[in-house]
Amino acid sequence: MEARRTASDWERFADSFSLLAGNVERVIQGKHEEVKLALVCLIAEGHLLIEDVPGVGKTMLAKSIARSIDCSFRRIQFTPDLLPTDVTGVNVYNQERGDFEFKPGAVFANIVLADEINRASPKTQSALLESMEEHQVTVDGVTYHLGTPFMVIATQNPIEHEGTYPLPEAQLDRFTMRLSIGYPSPDEESRILSTHGVASTLDDIEPVTDAPGIGEMTAMAREVHVAETLRRYIVALAESTRNHPHLYLGASPRASITLLRASRALAAAEGRDYVIPDDVKSLTVPVLCHRVIVSADAAMNGRTTETVLAELTHEVPVPVRGKT
Repeated sequence: MEARRTASDWERFADSFSLLAGNVERVIQGKHEEVKLALVCLIAEGHLLIEDVPGVGKTMLAKSIARSIDCSFRRIQFTPDLLPTDVTGVNVYNQERGDFEFKPGAVFANIVLADEINRASPKTQSALLESMEEHQVTVDGVTYHLGTPFMVIATQNPIEHEGTYPLPEAQLDRFTMRLSIGYPSPDEESRILSTHGVASTLDDIEPVTDAPGIGEMTAMAREVHVAETLRRYIVALAESTRNHPHLYLGASPRASITLLRASRALAAAEGRDYVIPDDVKSLTVPVLCHRVIVSADAAMNGRTTETVLAELTHEVPVPVRGKT
């Protein structure tokens, strides 16, 4: 029987997480909360959708995470002529051996950057579905398992829609979080300019952990305790989106599971072996915002998924210790 983890174990977890976040922030400056959420997504075995304007560091975030954990990194530039086999791989005839051999696609890496994912056709977009959900790829009836960790970081530009194919709800639901990095503050941007052209911060950072280290952190996060009242709270939040008058589509049960897993990872990052309501509340918007759709009338009145979800976190009763 495995011994119960001690408080010092969770303190070491928090220290490792802080070290990893600090290493990434050497590249992505002034975005502490966004970096923290991206790493929570990694520990929760999830995938990340970054929706923001060009030039704010979406690609650099993916590269810096991969370099910090000493894992393989592949970038897929999604374009209209990209084929599904470019993503998953293809069987090629080997004339010397007289049979077919499998040539792995770009998805066979620990961190996969799907750059401008909405520029590829729906058929190519769907090539990621199996790998994101089951961490495997099936080609010609043969299944190939992906490595651990495995994380897809997809980017898209919310401004330019010409020649794009919006992601369907089924694929959006497979992303653990949707984030927006946003512009840096004037002071941070000045600091970025002071280092640009002098040194490459991405080349300067060294790995602070490796794949087995991330695997151990992931396993620890699964052990974080979630009280029955908090599980009911997560269900109540999801249920409220399904009955809300301003939402056309509510959160799925997969969304509830994802919110639970992300809350465990966030609690562990804070050095705790238990989830508190604030963990759930802080993750509700990034985890659910891309899984729900506002109604036409609400959109006409300027309501967004973020504003509706923020209101729900205040309306749904928070569980209090000692009460059920």
